[in-house]
Amino acid sequence: MTVLSAALLLFLILDPLGNIPVFLSVLKPLPPRRQRIVVVRELLIALVVLMLFLWGGKYALELMHLRQESVAIAGGIVLFLIGVRMIFPRPEGLMGELPGGEPFIVPLAIPLVAGPSGMAAVMLMGSNDPSRLGDWSLALLLAWGATAVILFSATVLYKWLGRRVLTAIERLMGMLLVAISVQMVLDGIGTYLKLTPPNI
Repeated sequence: MTVLSAALLLFLILDPLGNIPVFLSVLKPLPPRRQRIVVVRELLIALVVLMLFLWGGKYALELMHLRQESVAIAGGIVLFLIGVRMIFPRPEGLMGELPGGEPFIVPLAIPLVAGPSGMAAVMLMGSNDPSRLGDWSLALLLAWGATAVILFSATVLYKWLGRRVLTAIERLMGMLLVAISVQMVLDGIGTYLKLTPPNI
């Protein structure tokens, strides 16, 4: 996997376009200046969390005696559920009922930007090929940078594209996430079958 393909994969998993309506609804009670400060803070928190999972994922798996394929399957299942909810949204929204007041870590940083699937994806990248942690870090920074630009422009994009276009984009992102999640599960199952000898 190249740096650009890894960055594109992470960008799809971070799903900034699908997160625009939720970001706007959560930040709406705050003044514009405070909104920008909160967005910067939450994005930085999400980046730190994802970097920790990228660099420490291998050791976390060893500490918890988890195999990489189990994390791949679990991440794929969570990503599948998120993708399905994006395609068929509930009235209460993707994240359900949101707490009032100024958001801190939840729900903007975690799980909207640094969600379980993103954590699983970077953990698998770091543990599958630890020699390329620099490449994976660059890919994560590229995906995070594109996500930050989009979320900073959320208000403008919402006015320019409109609710219907954003909804259509969210459905498309959901379909892509479902396809990626199925591939993650198949890869995990395939690796498990290769590593597990048959019982005779």
